[in-house]
Amino acid sequence: MNCMIKAVIFDLDNTLIDFMRMKEISCDAAISAMIDAGLNVDKGRAMKELFSLYDEYGLEDRMIFQKFLKKMAKKVDYEVLASGIVAYRRVRAGFLEPYPHVGEVLFELKRRGVKLAIVSDAPRLKAWIRLVSMKINHLFDAVVTFDDTKKLKPSTMPFKAAFKQLKTDPNECLMVGDRPERDIEGAKKLGMLTCFAKYGNPKAKSLNADYEINDIKELLEIIIMQQSS
Repeated sequence: MNCMIKAVIFDLDNTLIDFMRMKEISCDAAISAMIDAGLNVDKGRAMKELFSLYDEYGLEDRMIFQKFLKKMAKKVDYEVLASGIVAYRRVRAGFLEPYPHVGEVLFELKRRGVKLAIVSDAPRLKAWIRLVSMKINHLFDAVVTFDDTKKLKPSTMPFKAAFKQLKTDPNECLMVGDRPERDIEGAKKLGMLTCFAKYGNPKAKSLNADYEINDIKELLEIIIMQQSS
């Protein structure tokens, strides 16, 4: 496929931001605070139980700590709950930083005239808070979140919403993401070039992505190669 890349579409979590590390550190702080507030649990077991609930209900579940307390303590003590939430938010706010080289890569792509977009399964407000916290929100020509289409990748609808905002065709876009079964599969359905961000999901296999990168800086080599071909 030799079509010129006019736009790069990024997933957000674990592609531009190390979301899982942020989640683990924030949850560790939350559980420590809940224990200090009176929750009688083993911390290691509590972490396992909390992340099993995330697996069941999703990483964006707004009631996850209530569910956690009902499971671990059979009731919701609101002082314990508030202690956990405050600790979680404090640590999360301090950790919202992009992966190394993200800023310089995005600025260089913009300098080269490449349009940039986000297609994320995160709720709209949470996605924007992450982008603003990382101070990269102004670099994107389009931001498509779950609230915009009510569909999760690999549905083609979020990608099509991005094409409409970017005013580009699928074969002019490169999709970069860490979830092969969502980001890569969804993009391939529409004929996009695909790039697996292996640094965000080292244990996964790329599902025949066109490119695979271990550092986002490698993306520049792909774009330069495409623009010079």
